[in-house]
Amino acid sequence: MKNYKIAVIGGDGTGPEVVAEALKVLAAAGKKFGFEFTTTDFNWGGEHYLSTGEILPEDAADQLRKFDAVLLGAIGHPKVKPGILEKGILLKLRFELDQYINLRPVKLFPGVETPLANKKPEDIDYVVVRENVGGLYTGIGGFTMKGTADETAVQSMVYTRNQVERCLRFSFELARKRHTKANPWRGLNEKDIAEGKTAQLTLCGKTNVLTFVFDLWERVFHEVGREYPDVKMDYAHVDATTMWMVKNPEWFDVIVTENMFGDIITDLGAMTQGGMGVAAGGNINPTGVSMFEPIGGSAPKYTGMGVINPLAAVLAGGMMLDYLGECEAAKAIEASVAFITGNKLKSMAAGKMGYSTSEVGTLVVENL
Repeated sequence: MKNYKIAVIGGDGTGPEVVAEALKVLAAAGKKFGFEFTTTDFNWGGEHYLSTGEILPEDAADQLRKFDAVLLGAIGHPKVKPGILEKGILLKLRFELDQYINLRPVKLFPGVETPLANKKPEDIDYVVVRENVGGLYTGIGGFTMKGTADETAVQSMVYTRNQVERCLRFSFELARKRHTKANPWRGLNEKDIAEGKTAQLTLCGKTNVLTFVFDLWERVFHEVGREYPDVKMDYAHVDATTMWMVKNPEWFDVIVTENMFGDIITDLGAMTQGGMGVAAGGNINPTGVSMFEPIGGSAPKYTGMGVINPLAAVLAGGMMLDYLGECEAAKAIEASVAFITGNKLKSMAAGKMGYSTSEVGTLVVENL
C-alpha cells in the first residue's frame, strides 16, 4: 500500500483547525481508496516568530524536500506586521522550492451563493494558472534619494524565457487534461466530450502597455501552442479578463497569466465561486515538492470557536491527492463537498453553516 509523506504547516489562527478536518478527510479517502500517509508537523508561523524571532530555519526548504507534498493551513498573525510572515514564509518557500505554478480552480459548487446574477455551477468552472516565481514579486528594484522630495522607487517585472515557457507548457497540458475523464477538477467531462467541446487556453496579459514582457509571453504562447493543435488559443487583456470573469465566466476553461495579474484575478475568481470558504489553491513544482492551501486567511477572530468553514482546506487536500496521482480519491472528495454544499450547509460563512467545523469535516467523510 502506498504511503505518502506529508509535511503539515498548520500556521496561524484557524489554520490548524481547518487542516485537522482536511487530514480527517484524507485519512478516510485513504482507507477507501487504498493508500496511507504519514504526517510531520512544522510549527512555522506567527507564534513561532514571536517566541523565537525566527521566521523560518535556514534549512526549511531542504527539510520540506524530503516530503511528497506540503499541506498548509494559513499564515498571518495579528501581532505581526503584515508582510513579514507572508514574504518570509510563503514567498520564500515558493521561490526556494521553485513552485513556479500557482494553480487556482474557480468552481461554483451546488448550493453556494455567487454574487453573479443567474450564473450556475456549469457556468463557473475554470482554472487560473498563475506564474508564481517571477515578475514584480522577485523584488528587483530599489529607491534613490529615499526620504527626500525627489525620492524615486523602481520595481521591475522581470521574466526569463524559461520561466514563461514552462508555465505555458504546463497550462497547455492542463487544458488538454481537463477534457479527459480522468481529471477530477472538471465536473462536466462527459457532457463536454459528448458535445465535442474543445479545450481552450486564454493568455491574460497587457500587450498594449507592457510591450516587452508580454511580447515575450505572446511569442512563446504561439510557439508552444503549435504543439497543441487540439487546444484552442485565445488572448485577453487583463482588464477585459476581469470584466468577462464577471459577465461571462462560462467563456473560460484555463487562463494563464503572470504573477501579479494572477494574484489579482484569482481573488476575483474566488469571490465569484462563493468566497474564500471554498477556494483552494496549489503552489506546484511539477518535478518537486508542491504545497497546497486554502486561500482564505487565518481568521484569528474565530480561533478556537469551531465555527470556521473547513471546505477550502478539504478541497486543497483533494488537490494534493490529484497531484500525487490519487485521482479517484480526489474526485470523490470533490463530489462529497458538492453534495454537502448542495444538500446540507445553510451557508458558507463562519458560524452560519448550521454545523461546527468538525461536523462539516465529518459530513465530507460520511459522503465520500
